[in-house]
Amino acid sequence: MELTAQKLTQEAFAPYGDVLTLPEAPGRNYFEAALGNLRPGAWPSLSLSVRAPLEALPMQATLLERHEFSSQSFVAIDASRWIVIVCPHAAAGGPDVARAVAFVAGPGQGVTYRPNTWHHGLTCLDRPGRFATFMWRDGTTGDEEFVPVPAFTVHVPG
Repeated sequence: MELTAQKLTQEAFAPYGDVLTLPEAPGRNYFEAALGNLRPGAWPSLSLSVRAPLEALPMQATLLERHEFSSQSFVAIDASRWIVIVCPHAAAGGPDVARAVAFVAGPGQGVTYRPNTWHHGLTCLDRPGRFATFMWRDGTTGDEEFVPVPAFTVHVPG
């Protein structure tokens, strides 16, 4: 399977979550409705990370993850372009890779994946990226699930 990444927009990403954007003018955008948690005992978890850039294109995706009971948000603190790959949960279980879509996010953008949305790990283009990540955790295996998938190729337009 081959995908071509498209520009990340709220309209295209809506089935999977929310695109987090900076305000156009001085002020604040709130995204509280995007922060979903289905476990009463889960606590909020905030982490910071630095991700190395992808070494070569096109990209090969072989592993997807999900957070069945909570949302997960990535906010770019200092990043150029980065890849977002998502797909729904299949009726028979696991990721519905045949319905996967890929996006290219840019500076000033973030995403919140809805609970139970399969996605690829954070992948930067061009240079290392720095991110804040917010999710809900309760210390069980429900926090995150990783599943190998048949390799598929993601092309990123210049």
